[in-house]
Amino acid sequence: MSTVAAADIAAVRAFNRRYTAVIGVLGEGLLDTDYSLTEARILFELATSGSTEAIRLRHDLDLDPGYLSRILTRFKNKGLIETGRSSTDARRQEVRLTDRGRAEFAELNHRSGEDVRKLLGTHSPTDRLQLLKAMQLIHRILDRPADSGAATPFVLRDPEPGDYGWVVKRHAELYTAEYGWDTTYEALIARIIADYLDNRDERRERAWIAEVGGEPVGSVFCVADGEHTARLRLLLVDPSARGLRIGSALVEQCLRFAAETGYREIVLWTNDVLASARHIYERAGFELADSYEHHSFGADLVGQTWRKSLIPTAPDIHA
Repeated sequence: MSTVAAADIAAVRAFNRRYTAVIGVLGEGLLDTDYSLTEARILFELATSGSTEAIRLRHDLDLDPGYLSRILTRFKNKGLIETGRSSTDARRQEVRLTDRGRAEFAELNHRSGEDVRKLLGTHSPTDRLQLLKAMQLIHRILDRPADSGAATPFVLRDPEPGDYGWVVKRHAELYTAEYGWDTTYEALIARIIADYLDNRDERRERAWIAEVGGEPVGSVFCVADGEHTARLRLLLVDPSARGLRIGSALVEQCLRFAAETGYREIVLWTNDVLASARHIYERAGFELADSYEHHSFGADLVGQTWRKSLIPTAPDIHA
C-alpha cells in the first residue's frame, strides 16, 4: 500500500464533512422523516429487490447482524415489512415490503428526488455537467479494486472535436502540478497540436485518444519525422487511469501503425524525470540514443532521445 499524505487525508475528510451537511444526512431523521440514513437505504434495497434474504441485506450493506435485526424488528412492528422462511433455504429469513412499506419508500424516494432537484437547480447546466463528470471520476477511482488485478475496460479511438483541446489542457495541468513546469510547456503542446492539425498527412500520421467510461484519459500521436522515420509524441495518461496499462496500449498502437505505414524507425524525445513513461518506452523496445542537459519550462532538465528500429530482424538460421 502506498503512503498517503496527511494533507490528502485532511482534504477527503473536509470534503466529507462539507457534503454530508449539504445533502442533509446529519439530521436526526433523513428528509424530515423518522428514518435514519441506514433505514432509508434498507427500504431502498427492499423496494428494488422485491424480496431478499436478511443475510444478503447484511452482506450487501455491511451491517452488524444485531443492528440489522433491530431495524427489521422496528419495520415489522410498524407494518412496513413481512418476513418468512426462504424458499431455497428454510434456515434463512426472507424479507419483503408490505403495501404500507412501499408507500413509505415512495414518499422517501419523492422527497430525495426533490432535494436533489433543488440542489442542482441552483447551478447552470455547464456546472451540473462538470459535477456529474466529477462524480463519475470518483466512482471510477474508488470502485476500482486496488489489488484484485481486475481490468477496467478502456478503448482507443480517433480524436473527436474537443479532444485536441483536452490534450493541451491536461498536459499543462498535469506537468504543472507534478513537475512545476511553467506556461512555456503549454505553449509547446499547443504548437505541436496546431501543426498537426494544419499539416497532417492522413496516410502517414495519426493520433489516438484513450477513453474510460466515455471520458478521455490518455493520448498519443504518431507523426512523420522524415521519409523513413516516425516520431511518437504527446503520450499522456491521466492519473485517474494510471495502472490500467493504457500507456503501454497507446505506445503499442503507435508502433503498430508506424510499422504498417512503412516507417523504418521511430524516435521520441522525453526528459529523464518522466520515469513512468521511460519504463513504458523501454518495455516497448526503445533504446536511449542521446542525453543532454537543458533548461526548459522553468526547470533544469535532462532531455533524452529514444529510438526503435521497425525493420523486422531476420531469423538466425543457425539457431
